[in-house]
Amino acid sequence: MLQSSENSFLKSGTPASNPNTFNPIKTVTAPVDQATIGRTLVIKGEISGSEALYIDGRIEGKIIMPESRVTIGRNGKVDASIQAREVVVMGKVTGNIECSDRVDIRAEGSVSGDISTVRISVEDGAALRGGIQVRSDGKGNQSQNQTKAETKALAATASA
Repeated sequence: MLQSSENSFLKSGTPASNPNTFNPIKTVTAPVDQATIGRTLVIKGEISGSEALYIDGRIEGKIIMPESRVTIGRNGKVDASIQAREVVVMGKVTGNIECSDRVDIRAEGSVSGDISTVRISVEDGAALRGGIQVRSDGKGNQSQNQTKAETKALAATASA
């Protein structure tokens, strides 16, 4: 026996669902706090903050983001010292980098300056000119970390 939608409304206390209506599932996600400096922007001076920063333009001066990640995009050109938790280089950096966690120089990236960090990654094809100081984070031997970093830096410079 078929029941009409009116009868099902009375029995269940809710209206019958219509298969043609779309009710999207609401999800709650944390917003991504990232500032972007676009390709045509040029900034001279000091940049500081606590959110992630993506640079695809040109920066001259100083970048201080001690709790955040700074990413230099493929079009990014930075003539500045950088202090951050993490730095990813896909563009060109001229200046010293000081990281509390990690420096990642991608294949198309170029760094000309001294680097001080706990961890470092240099991809094949990356250009690196300057000194590297790998600090101990308490988990390993500092001299072993320095040797690994120097070997990677030499390999990256040799392939560039």
